[in-house]
Amino acid sequence: MKVSLCLIVWNELQGCQADVPKLPLDQFDEVFAVDGGSTDGTAEYLESMGIPVHRQPKRGLNAAYVHANNVATGDAVVVFFAKGTLPVEDVLKFRPLFDAGKQLVVASRQMPGSVNEEDVHLLRPRKWAVLGLAGLAALVWRREGPMVRDVLHGFKGWNRQAFAAMKVLDHGLSIDIEMVARSYKLRLARCEFPTQELARGYGETHFKIWPTGKRLLAYLWFELRRKE
Repeated sequence: MKVSLCLIVWNELQGCQADVPKLPLDQFDEVFAVDGGSTDGTAEYLESMGIPVHRQPKRGLNAAYVHANNVATGDAVVVFFAKGTLPVEDVLKFRPLFDAGKQLVVASRQMPGSVNEEDVHLLRPRKWAVLGLAGLAALVWRREGPMVRDVLHGFKGWNRQAFAAMKVLDHGLSIDIEMVARSYKLRLARCEFPTQELARGYGETHFKIWPTGKRLLAYLWFELRRKE
């Protein structure tokens, strides 16, 4: 199986400078980036490192994933967010799982052996919100196979044919939970493995918990009424 590695970026120059030199790029059949319109030199840096950069034709996180699946030439795609917060060596954990037949693989911050950036705090609103959404999605749509606990982590991989079968929306930011919900509906082979997330050392997240949460709840209502 050929595996493509895609870096999804949007103004992540510092993260790319920290992560890209350490990524095992030679272990993939293809490496490229999908850029959401960076203005801080991210695209230029990646190109200087020999990584082709594809500007996504539409804005939004869903559009980035759809474009990654469209331009990839591998049988499977791994997406990594170069923010300096994740162990780069974890990108090597996907290929054996694809070879074993898994169609959706999530690097989880919510399962035993994992570390979430909020774990050092008493109050963990983002972590608890993710677990709540995971439980809701599993309750409504899962009929067999394992439950995915980290339904909002972008660090994941998929079989390209399975991605096409999911028919995910090409707009908005529902992609992470949407891929899980669709995998439940289609009874796709899925799994998680634990990863460790550190707090950002620079900048702020692009996805604030409250506005993001409202949009995800709107997506879940849409998926409940979706016919296909």
